[in-house]
Amino acid sequence: MGSMKADYLSYKDTNSFSKTFLAYLDKDPEMLEFIQNWPSMESLYEQISKKESFPHRETLVEVLKDQYHSLNESQKVSAKVQENIQALRNKKTFTITTGHQLSLFTGPLYFLYKIASVIRLTQDLKQAYKEYDFVPVFWMASEDHDFAEINHTFYDDTKISWDVDSFSGTGRLKTDTIASVVKKYTQILGLQGYSNELKTLVEEAYLGNSNLADATRCLVNSLFGEFGLVVIDGDEKRLKTCFAPIIEEDILCQNSNKQVQETNHKLLQKNYQTQVFSREINFFYLKDEFRERIQGLSDGNFEVKNQNVSFTPEEIKTEIKNYPERFSPNVIMRPVYQEVVLPNLAYIGGGAEVVYWMQLKGVFDHYKIPFPLLLSRNSAVIMEEKKYSQWERLGFTHSDLFKKTEELIRELVEKNTTHVLNLQNEISELDRVFQDMKIRVGKVEPTLISSTEAVQKRLYHALSNLEKKLLKAEKKNHSQGLESIQSIKQILYPMGNLQERHQNIAKYYVLMGPDFIQQLIQHLNPLDFRFTLLKYNRKKD
Repeated sequence: MGSMKADYLSYKDTNSFSKTFLAYLDKDPEMLEFIQNWPSMESLYEQISKKESFPHRETLVEVLKDQYHSLNESQKVSAKVQENIQALRNKKTFTITTGHQLSLFTGPLYFLYKIASVIRLTQDLKQAYKEYDFVPVFWMASEDHDFAEINHTFYDDTKISWDVDSFSGTGRLKTDTIASVVKKYTQILGLQGYSNELKTLVEEAYLGNSNLADATRCLVNSLFGEFGLVVIDGDEKRLKTCFAPIIEEDILCQNSNKQVQETNHKLLQKNYQTQVFSREINFFYLKDEFRERIQGLSDGNFEVKNQNVSFTPEEIKTEIKNYPERFSPNVIMRPVYQEVVLPNLAYIGGGAEVVYWMQLKGVFDHYKIPFPLLLSRNSAVIMEEKKYSQWERLGFTHSDLFKKTEELIRELVEKNTTHVLNLQNEISELDRVFQDMKIRVGKVEPTLISSTEAVQKRLYHALSNLEKKLLKAEKKNHSQGLESIQSIKQILYPMGNLQERHQNIAKYYVLMGPDFIQQLIQHLNPLDFRFTLLKYNRKKD
């Protein structure tokens, strides 16, 4: 497979992102108070001084070494990963981080785009600032318990699901029932291209590990280990111990909720949307059997929802001290936890993630934790070059890709027809006739003007329907072009979803193999704030 080619277009042209996210991309000055600084190579360098005194390097390295022991013995940890883990002991080493839930078989493509963006940024930073080291980190959201969001993936229109019950953090879910799901997934890969290679990676990950966290680490390491990506699981007692003072203060005083509410008010005043909901207590109580919210009681005590578990303030302090791993941060406090245990300069996330991190700036300030630079992951669509050439022959460019199908069809027909398909001249003439008519009618009986306008409205409606029929009739003369538009739109929006939010790695890894990952890293630059169109050629037999 030869290299992919990239074109770029404005995020605004895609009609797929929120107003608040677009304001972030446009560097709206009013947004600056919520994001620390605009992302650039220079502002990333400025972050270094804020993390130089990071105190948990030894703990972090020891945890990572232990977590990587869980990889299958048959899968060696790359030398680059080992070097990066060891480098984290050095006060001149910093991380760039992204994170995601433990999506089955990596889930949708944007899972990969996040990681590729992080790796690319660390490579560029190393080129610019050679006296420092920069480690790409993938934070597994292993404590998340919304299994329904991640228990499936798609290959085109085929859905592959792992239908089991999960009640605790998804990383703890045993993989002893996943063999039939792996079989279905690997069968759909077929026998062409790199299907056997991907099959081996998936089987090694999911059949060779006992829980979903270890399986995900194994698969992600297989795909990105050679680039030095370090995968970390926050469901770990030693890391939670570093976070324990904040766990205790936030549960007892509800500081995070107060800060988020204040920030939300500021955002809404500036007409920015909010993305996530804050509670009085932003922690769950986590065991192998459940992950349930901690709630404050009117008498000052605490209880675990749906469980016969409660604490006095003194008891919960003791519990946090002895069992910090049982206190699981929700979406509000997880970013704070991450930044406490990593020497992190920047977080790369999707549009919605960037928006919800903005809600957290006050929480970071309250706890005197350096707020990372926020960068949006690259968004992309992948298309065969032959298909894109077909698109160009229809008279369209990449900026037209995200227009509505009906709009494209109308443009195609109107550009290629030899007939006049609109009735604007006739409608203009009708306007003139009715204007004269209303003057004449008004002189006879003013109350009849409304009747005249009603007749006019009915005629307009009839002409509009006639115009639609003309277009429909002419469409038959351009059926091949219309089919091309519809097939290309299906590539962009499989099953009505943006490609990166639906399609899985399988389709493209089978075609390109490991080179697919290399190409993503080459073309996805998180400091280039444009939507990426990736075009590839099929390998010739």
